[in-house]
Amino acid sequence: MYWNWKTIIEPFKIKSVEPLGFTAASQRKKILEEMHYNLFEIPADKVLIDLLTDSGTSAMSAEQWASIMRGDESYAGARSFYVFQKVVREITGYPEVIPVHQGRAAERILFSIIGGKGKCIPANTHFDTTRANVEVSGAQALDLPVSQAWDFDTPGPFKGDMDVQALEGILEKRGKDIPLVILTVTNNSLGGQPVSMRNIRDVSRVCRKYKVPLFLDAARFAENAYFIRLREPGYADKTPEAIAREMFSHAEGCLMSAKKDALVNIGGFMAMKDKRWADRAREVEIVGEGFPTYGGLAGRDLEAMAQGLREILEEEYLQYRLRSVEYLGEGLRKHGIPIVEPPGGHAVYVNAKKFLPHIPPGRFPAQALACELYLESGVRAVEIGSLMFGKHQNGKFTPAKMELLRLAIPRRVYTQSHIDFVIEVFGELAKRKKKIRGLKILEVPPILGHFTAKLTPV
Repeated sequence: MYWNWKTIIEPFKIKSVEPLGFTAASQRKKILEEMHYNLFEIPADKVLIDLLTDSGTSAMSAEQWASIMRGDESYAGARSFYVFQKVVREITGYPEVIPVHQGRAAERILFSIIGGKGKCIPANTHFDTTRANVEVSGAQALDLPVSQAWDFDTPGPFKGDMDVQALEGILEKRGKDIPLVILTVTNNSLGGQPVSMRNIRDVSRVCRKYKVPLFLDAARFAENAYFIRLREPGYADKTPEAIAREMFSHAEGCLMSAKKDALVNIGGFMAMKDKRWADRAREVEIVGEGFPTYGGLAGRDLEAMAQGLREILEEEYLQYRLRSVEYLGEGLRKHGIPIVEPPGGHAVYVNAKKFLPHIPPGRFPAQALACELYLESGVRAVEIGSLMFGKHQNGKFTPAKMELLRLAIPRRVYTQSHIDFVIEVFGELAKRKKKIRGLKILEVPPILGHFTAKLTPV
């Protein structure tokens, strides 16, 4: 450990700044009405503190900006690709490296190859775009989290684990229909909870027994690696990079949205051992993303990703990152705000179902809380509940099992005073939570509807 003080300082200094979007309450009320109570539709310059996502919202380092100037913009075989490929191979150990413009492009390519009607893709929990790309292919997205994942009130070290017994049961029953198993590290849908190395090994063992490849959704692999270092016996003296390499060694490949743990504003990749799958992926990529050595990105983006993948594994950064998220969780607890325990690696998740018990799931309590948070302060967050994961079939609506509000913290962007402000706002919301009203849907498309749905207060 580099830091033994109680106060965790940012392991960087600020070199460039941009203004925040200050607005009056009357403006925010009008904006919510005009945007049909969908926070994805709100212009960013009308947002004070943006906790909508940690995807693509990081602040890049001086070395990353320097890397951008070194970018080689050749259409094919750019030097920047080989810089990027070398770093990915060093961290993951996978020989086949395919860049894409972001994680969902990797999902689309992969599931268009291996998905299809009658197929089943098990995961600890699929996030929204992963689930959508699986289901668009015609396959079933099956979630197999451990039972502790649903106990939001009780802390546990590795609530992102997959239920190994359930996985073995589905592989025994439907193995021929399962082309791939996915393990998301950390588990974004259920609180940003980490996956243990033991679980990664056990899932890998079962997959190999049934000859089914295991892939990691590695968007937040570095944060997961540091949780293993802090919480799992036998890893306290290992570096985050060594732990990450061990994580990847138990899988056959990975998908990554580099907009998270590679500290860039755009980019992603898939990497794997199987050359046959990789060759098929490159064929699909050429049609929709671009030549396989740039994958829909500029050479400068590849350079910035390569540098970000190095920086994300720095121990002092990861210590600061996890402690900063924990700090937000501690502040919310003091105001009696129920959160998913313990806080995750990239976000704190408010349990809106418990915080607003008077609003039924069909009236979207987490989305209602998100709107009230914006109305009160200009802070934007995202619903992970029935708006995102509820099912509309044959005129019937089935709500999701969870009703969470995710406060995702962009990397290297906000300071402690910004987080203190968010905590203060929630203190005010707690005083009048019984007055918060639910919402109903006016319009919603069938796929990834939460991005563009229109709602109105009940």
